[in-house]
Amino acid sequence: MQKNDVQKIVIRQANLEDLELLSPLFDEYRVFYRQASDLDGARAFLEERLRLKESVILLAVEEAGDQRRAAGYTQLYPSFSSVSLQRLWILNDLYVNEKFRGAGIGSRLLESAREHAMSTGSKGLTLTTATDNTVAQHLYESNGYIRDEDFYTYDLFFQ
Repeated sequence: MQKNDVQKIVIRQANLEDLELLSPLFDEYRVFYRQASDLDGARAFLEERLRLKESVILLAVEEAGDQRRAAGYTQLYPSFSSVSLQRLWILNDLYVNEKFRGAGIGSRLLESAREHAMSTGSKGLTLTTATDNTVAQHLYESNGYIRDEDFYTYDLFFQ
């Protein structure tokens, strides 16, 4: 896809009617992070998040007549900062389908996430990415995200 074609992409908040478009993208995202493909599981997970309003999903869609293709998405989870007494959004997922990469859709999704965070009066956005995902790191840094050098992340997983 060429950069000038990116204007044909509409970014909007996803809803339950978008599950058929969104689920394959979410499955591709999970496969990228070395998980087994599970389209039914991906659909069920997204349906629950949307139905319970536990996340905000911003979907990039190419619309041409009656045809719609999902180009990418970002998923935001709400959180809060006890220190600043403000809302905070966790940018948990960002994925652009391979056919649409290089056209600026990732940056547009990040901008849409920023606009959503600002419109909800939040302190900002936070995210984590793999240490070897240098493409994503460059994208985030070129869009104003600053790598945290002050805090370590610890995890306690049960599975």
